[in-house]
Amino acid sequence: MPLHPFLEKMLAQPGRPEISSGSPSDARAIVAASRAALGKGPELTAVTELQIPTRSGSVSGRLFLPSENPLGVVVYLHGGGWVAGALDDFDTLARNIAKRSECVVVLVDYRLAPEFPFPAGLEDAEDSMRWADGLWSRYSKSRLPLIVGGDSAGANLAIVAVNALRLEIDVTLLALVYPVTDGPMRTQSYKTYGSNLPLSSKDMTWFFNHYAKESLWLDPRISPLQEKSWSRFPPVWIATAEYDVLRDEGEMFADLLKSEGVKVELCRYEGVTHGFIRMMNLLDTADTAVSDLALAVKSACQSARNI
Repeated sequence: MPLHPFLEKMLAQPGRPEISSGSPSDARAIVAASRAALGKGPELTAVTELQIPTRSGSVSGRLFLPSENPLGVVVYLHGGGWVAGALDDFDTLARNIAKRSECVVVLVDYRLAPEFPFPAGLEDAEDSMRWADGLWSRYSKSRLPLIVGGDSAGANLAIVAVNALRLEIDVTLLALVYPVTDGPMRTQSYKTYGSNLPLSSKDMTWFFNHYAKESLWLDPRISPLQEKSWSRFPPVWIATAEYDVLRDEGEMFADLLKSEGVKVELCRYEGVTHGFIRMMNLLDTADTAVSDLALAVKSACQSARNI
């Protein structure tokens, strides 16, 4: 399918910076610069700043409460290549997920590389899951389903954290948007979509280099496609984007899980690029994808509560 006209126009604008062309601070500034254009999310019952306890002290978070009687609890780990991304950059997305899914959403400000390389962000993801696993008691007399989600590098952290804690925490659904799942970067989508798009193959190499030593890139805690066992893994909803270097590895991960008996729903969104999910106020396909994600979360929570 041709590139969506909105994205085609956006990419044609002169002076668009390449995220790997500068420092980590520059990359964070590029992501932050898009906040105003993305617009605001819906008003909610409450939005609360958090300090989430971790093994290293605490990390900031933001809790989005859609109503006094939420259907479940969602831990959401934002994208940004393990290097960029902040609570304010993903506020609009988190608000929309909370409103449409009718679930509490906890957006986690996990530590970023290179100041805090692997496994710091992963440890924060795991510890945030542990903390959120008891959050249901604030809103319900009975346990609420726990959902874990994320996009891009955040989806990578979500996969690995859920797998690490699968015998400790009962996760109802893992919701992933264009996840990073492998280090080699040799898929066809890397060759086809590796340049002149919002996320290039050069960007991904830059992100990996900041996150971990190259000798660790094939560690299953960085490249979950290298993991051999997926026993007791929860159902998964995966979104990929047609024009994305990460498309093939996201779909390969879906196939791997299916071969291991995991229930998987895979949705490829045509005509869009990496990063499209945050554009729900600007791009019809993004609005549809957020609704699809929220519906998957809502349906999983309703099914779990009816068992």
